[in-house]
Amino acid sequence: MKKVLVLAALVVLAACEQNKIGFVDNVKLMDEYKEKLDVEAKFKAKAETLNKKRDSISQAFQLEVQEFQAKAQRMAQQKAQEEYGLIQQRGQFMGQQLQQEEQQLQAAGQTEMDSVISKVKKQIQDYGKTNGYTYILGGGDGGSVLYGSDAQDLTSEILKILNDSYKK
Repeated sequence: MKKVLVLAALVVLAACEQNKIGFVDNVKLMDEYKEKLDVEAKFKAKAETLNKKRDSISQAFQLEVQEFQAKAQRMAQQKAQEEYGLIQQRGQFMGQQLQQEEQQLQAAGQTEMDSVISKVKKQIQDYGKTNGYTYILGGGDGGSVLYGSDAQDLTSEILKILNDSYKK
């Protein structure tokens, strides 16, 4: 009889224990996270500066090429070809330099964005542990939650925590 009561008590306890599940709208979270927006703005400004530099260098180089073309008509063909070759090499070198700067900027931006994403994931994990969640699922466009009740949507709470900690 005692075994039956113990077994019944265990079944009742197991039935009462439910997994606590919530979800986060990844798209909304990232679209409204201030640090992510600041990182994007910073790298957008750097990209615009690089584009202005590229335009300026390109314009100066085009003027140089036009001046050379005007001078080349009065030069011996051999000399003109030699100088044209040098100008082409310089143009290629400048293009490579600018491309390298752009790649470095993109790599730095990606590294910083990866850091932001890691911070967000860690905050979600900490929130889940602190608040007794068994699972916190990712929703939004690329997420795995096709439907979730508003009561289980943790996006606003986690977003507030992230933005508050970023202000500090």
